[in-house]
Amino acid sequence: MLFEVWAPNARDRVTLELNGSAHPLERDAERDGWWTGVVPAEDGDRYGFSLDGGHVLPDPCSRRQPDGPDGLSAVVDHSAYAWRNESPKLRLRSSVLYELHLGTFTPEGTLDAAAARLGELAGLGVTHVELMPLCPFPGVRGWGYDGVAPWAVHEPYGGPEALKRFVDAAHGLGMGVVLDVVHNHLGPDGNHLPFFGPYFTETHHTPWGAAVNLDAPGSDEVRAYFRGSALAWLRDYRIDGLRLDAVHALADTRALTFLEELSAAVDELAGEQGRPHFLIAESDLADPRTTAPRALGGIGIHAQWNDDFHHSLHTALTGESQGYYADFARAPMAALAKTLTHVFFHDGTYSAFRGRRHGRPVDRERTPAHRFLGYAQTHDQIGNRALGDRLSASLSPGLLACAATLVLTGPSVPMLFMGEEWGATTPWQYFTDHTDPELAEAVRRGRRREFAEHGWDENEVPDPQEAATRDRSVLDRAERERDPHKRLLAWYRQLIALRRTLPDLTDPDLAGVKAAFDEEARWLVFRRGVLRVAVNLGKEPAVIPLGSNGRDQVLAAWEPVDSPSGDGVLRLPGESAVVLTDG
Repeated sequence: MLFEVWAPNARDRVTLELNGSAHPLERDAERDGWWTGVVPAEDGDRYGFSLDGGHVLPDPCSRRQPDGPDGLSAVVDHSAYAWRNESPKLRLRSSVLYELHLGTFTPEGTLDAAAARLGELAGLGVTHVELMPLCPFPGVRGWGYDGVAPWAVHEPYGGPEALKRFVDAAHGLGMGVVLDVVHNHLGPDGNHLPFFGPYFTETHHTPWGAAVNLDAPGSDEVRAYFRGSALAWLRDYRIDGLRLDAVHALADTRALTFLEELSAAVDELAGEQGRPHFLIAESDLADPRTTAPRALGGIGIHAQWNDDFHHSLHTALTGESQGYYADFARAPMAALAKTLTHVFFHDGTYSAFRGRRHGRPVDRERTPAHRFLGYAQTHDQIGNRALGDRLSASLSPGLLACAATLVLTGPSVPMLFMGEEWGATTPWQYFTDHTDPELAEAVRRGRRREFAEHGWDENEVPDPQEAATRDRSVLDRAERERDPHKRLLAWYRQLIALRRTLPDLTDPDLAGVKAAFDEEARWLVFRRGVLRVAVNLGKEPAVIPLGSNGRDQVLAAWEPVDSPSGDGVLRLPGESAVVLTDG
């Protein structure tokens, strides 16, 4: 078996430690900084690398860390798994994504336990399960954004074989799998990459410290490292797409950016495999160039999260105005209408939160709607609240139904956060399991200090290190069997079924989306083809002029509603939603 490692920091020697035996590696004559050797090895064998006689370190490209990030790596033979199901050829335009955290989706918190529940999601109408990060991190429980081995699977979740079983099961049900990957930083604990080479650079700094080296000396190999990791998920595990965490934090001044290289490589792999692959970026830049084709001067990412839609919807529903919600709170219904029709609220306009102009307009004539994801809740927008409270903690079932209607019938690709479909009352809180006592205490104090500055009592903020914080965040499926959860779940199913059967709901034409609203009465109506969707966020009934021909028929309604009269006026109960057609 070929063992190789990029270790330019090694001065004289690199030694492979395999099953307790030492094997000197040779310098690669054609690749600077690389060391190689051929040594017999089998699946499961433990190994690591010693640089210049130092401690044995795990492989930077480790496919498995059985004993955690600080332990030895293990050989993984990907060819040994017998795949049962072909990958479904699904495309974003007609997709419904479901963001899922493995550690709290089931009480067991494993890939196999989650795989056993995939039938529920297929029955709901979900097309893609979006898994939060799976890379190894210290301890057992955590969000996954402090991973340190970007080629491996967190062992407490089940390791590499369990991920293959999960993906295989999803494909057998006709669903795709999207994996959240983090290229902008690695966790602070268990990160051994700096011993090997210049994986990080002081040229740039991010909220997590020195930036990943994408443009300083040595960055060619670092870019190849993260690009290779991304392709490995798509190739070795047959994952269908990747969600790229916080791409705005990728400090990269090179003419050809890392993201362009990655999108080109993913497109090439999709062509080789004959099945679609896609990348979804998390970006707060409000820049349509992120998803514009490379041939047109864009980066070529296939879609991006649209936080502007979330913020406008959240503000309209809750009335919250703190932090970044302040920009949207001045006229929330107008902000919501703008994000439904023009995608970004900040498209070169002034942002009081940032103290400057922000964003860039979307060319609605040439940009398809499926370049953007719309959502009412995500792990970030729930978990980064002091108590991890969901919308269900403060909104009526009717308003939750309105949120679902806007997400599932709007022009963007819809994404749900696990449990949202039945209005789960369990919170989703910030939890960690750092094994370094000093780091654990720093995280605990930092969390409490952050929210104390915003008026919270420190004692109210859950301790992220307590096991109970994770346990409180586990979904309670028993809720689905009783109202109002049962009724809300049926509404989600009905809306997703409409999206699957009505072509206008997956029409990529952004320019064809028209909206009207009343800020004071708190209603909004938008049109897509022959369909009209109306929501009334106010408590009182609303009289909504549709300007139609009077032949509108009700396709779905949260509360009983009559078809509009001949004058084209819709009378919609308070905190309710309706989908109409005049076709």
